[in-house]
Order: sequence, then structure tokens, then C-alpha cells
Amino acid sequence: MTSEADNGQFLTFTLQSEEYGIEILKVQEIKGFSKITPIPNAPAYVRGVMNLRGTVVPIIDLRCRFSMTEKEYDQFTCIIVVNIGTRVVGLIVDTVSDVLNIPHDAIADPPDLATGGDNAFITGMGKLDERIVMLLDTSRLVNMAAIAGVDTAA
Repeated sequence: MTSEADNGQFLTFTLQSEEYGIEILKVQEIKGFSKITPIPNAPAYVRGVMNLRGTVVPIIDLRCRFSMTEKEYDQFTCIIVVNIGTRVVGLIVDTVSDVLNIPHDAIADPPDLATGGDNAFITGMGKLDERIVMLLDTSRLVNMAAIAGVDTAA
């Protein structure tokens, strides 16, 4: 299990009624959905960029990234701004839930079926009572090569 799941505090959010978590220390801020400028020839999951106080931030639609059914953005749609290495990236999610403390012993390794291919971004499964929170490794969510030219394209 990676250090992503070692901290124990996660910002949780929903996508298609499933609950996911990102290590709270990776989160810079949470914004309501706002205007995004599309980028030509970007991967489908890169919806474009936004200007965040003078910084051009690539915006990733996690529904699209996870090959889920698309949903029209609404008043509950949020952008979670995260730090991935030296980059700042926005992640579009259906709703932000809350911050959960998940004890290390309540985090299980993901099933083998969920670790191959495009699901390699799941670093653990947080178990809280009857809930399961899929814990994501933010560094695996984004293909940095795919967004490397976004700053210059904007």
C-alpha cells in the first residue's frame, strides 16, 4: 500500500453514487463549477483549463476518466483543486461529501481486479461500518504527459 493511504484523513466525494476519497493533504481547495476553456486535441477526460488566481489549471472530469456515464454539470458539481507533484490540477466530481478519518487498519488493499489497466489509481478501500470508500492515488489519476502542454496551449 502506498503512502497515499497512510495519513488517514481523506476528502470524500461521489461519482455516480459511489464514494471516493483523496488524501486531504493533496487538496488545495474546493470550488463550485465554473467556466472552463476547452483545449483542442486534449484527451477526452481533460475538459480544458481554468484561470485560478493567475494560474492556468488543467481540469479533469473524473466521470470521463473512469469511463462512467456522463452527467450534466449542476449546482452540486464541484472542482477539487489538488497538488500533484509540482502541478496544480482540478478534478470535476458530482458532489463533495466530507473529511473522514479512516484508521490505517480499516484500509484494505484493492481487489486484484481493480489494480490493472485504467483502475491502477485505486490505492486502497476504506471500510467504515457499512460504507466502502475507494481511496485514490492522485499521482496516478492524471497522465502528466497528457497535460504537460496545457499551460502553453491556453
